[in-house]
Amino acid sequence: MSDEKKYREYTKEFKLETLELLKKGDKSAARIERELGITDGMLLKWRDRYQRVDQEGQASRLVPSDLEAAKAEIRRLERELADVQEEREILKKVVSIYSRKNG
Repeated sequence: MSDEKKYREYTKEFKLETLELLKKGDKSAARIERELGITDGMLLKWRDRYQRVDQEGQASRLVPSDLEAAKAEIRRLERELADVQEEREILKKVVSIYSRKNG
């Protein structure tokens, strides 16, 4: 028996339509979540995580909010920094070994 939790995944289209329902303001987020069987609080997380972008003549689409985009960039930079630090440590060892052989 696996201890892994199974999370329900939602399509971007579903999220977009659900956020549109919230935007209309006819129903509360909690009511929409109950009616659609969405986990409590998920709709507000989606609202904070994504922003709707309307393009002329095209359907709306979801893109990461500025905050989520910044978080993603921070994660990318942290990975890059870790790689560079590892490379630096390797180079230090190579220089040390080379210096002992030629010193």
